[in-house]
Amino acid sequence: MKRLLQAYQCPDLAAARAVLRQWYRLPLGQAWQAVEQDLLNQVLVDCFGYHLLQIGRPCDEDLCAGSRIHHRIAMVQAGDAVDGAVGLCAEGGELPLASGSVDVVVLPHTLSYAALPHALLREVERVLIPEGYVVILGFNPWSLFGLRRLFAGWRGRSPWCGHFYSSLRLRDWLSLLGFDSLQLRHYFYRPPLASPALLQRLGWLERWGGRCWPILGGGFMLVARKRVTTLTPIRPRWRSRRLIQVGSAEPTVRRNRT
Repeated sequence: MKRLLQAYQCPDLAAARAVLRQWYRLPLGQAWQAVEQDLLNQVLVDCFGYHLLQIGRPCDEDLCAGSRIHHRIAMVQAGDAVDGAVGLCAEGGELPLASGSVDVVVLPHTLSYAALPHALLREVERVLIPEGYVVILGFNPWSLFGLRRLFAGWRGRSPWCGHFYSSLRLRDWLSLLGFDSLQLRHYFYRPPLASPALLQRLGWLERWGGRCWPILGGGFMLVARKRVTTLTPIRPRWRSRRLIQVGSAEPTVRRNRT
């Protein structure tokens, strides 16, 4: 099973990201984006700072519109043709930003279509300020969407050909880079159907899914904060110590005279 999933890879990552944007325009993608937008609005409103960086534009809408940070930059990778405002265009493994200059980084399914996801996370850790936040959106492999990927991933079509990293693996990666995971929320419990009528009729699954089977949501949102290692200063003890304690020893000269 593991080898089968690893064989499902997008032949062209730039083309796969373009198809993902087309998928977001479909009824299933529109319903998916509405749930993601609501979750991001709830989380980003509590992430304060001066600069927010969004790496990747999977949809035409501004996913970070709910943030209170006024200076928001959207970055796409080289070769991506995206409609709308884009602030940066660079490779994911080499962010053209100074170290410790960004307060919040948002990765909307960016790791699923990154050639070097570990390098991208290392760059995110580098550009974040101490106590900065990273918000990751991903597809859950242990869900109906992951089951759909088993049957449709061989076609090489996005989103099914992307890497569906589990939240447990991402938390391990972030922990090694010095992040503390603060929040993990799963979302979208409806099956991946193309019919808008069925998607609307099954809307009750969103209410009951989080209560009955929360870990089986089609997607997950992981919020982590960059850990800061503080050094506790050790105060020196400047008390003068006596070389010979009173009553503990007697000079040898006095013993020789007796």
